[in-house]
Amino acid sequence: MEYNFLIEEAFKVLKNAYAPYSNYHVGSAILCDDGRIVVGANIENASFGATNCGERTAIFQVYSLGYRKDNIKAIAIVTDGSILAGPCGICRQVLSELLNDDTPIILSNGKEVQITNIDNLLPLRFTDKDLVK
Repeated sequence: MEYNFLIEEAFKVLKNAYAPYSNYHVGSAILCDDGRIVVGANIENASFGATNCGERTAIFQVYSLGYRKDNIKAIAIVTDGSILAGPCGICRQVLSELLNDDTPIILSNGKEVQITNIDNLLPLRFTDKDLVK
């Protein structure tokens, strides 16, 4: 599979997750158009609303480095869960604004891999176009 290297990078950062409450670890790796790989892990907080998921950590870091959606070639999101899991609702909304519609989103739990995109994960999403009156 052409994204195995990206999945491997996401699993490497998975060990950096701080998840003392859920014990559910998420790692993410984003491939940029210049070959740079930016990673992120989930960081929990006792005030659950202050928790940040792995994919949001990575995408916020990518944007903080000056990249934008046209620079993102793919994102891998991995978990140590027993079943394949997709991004939570908040992450889907963030990714819908910060990724292109056709950017590959690779999901894996180490046993299964699924490649999708934001169109499939969040159809009929709320976007900037909805704000135009």
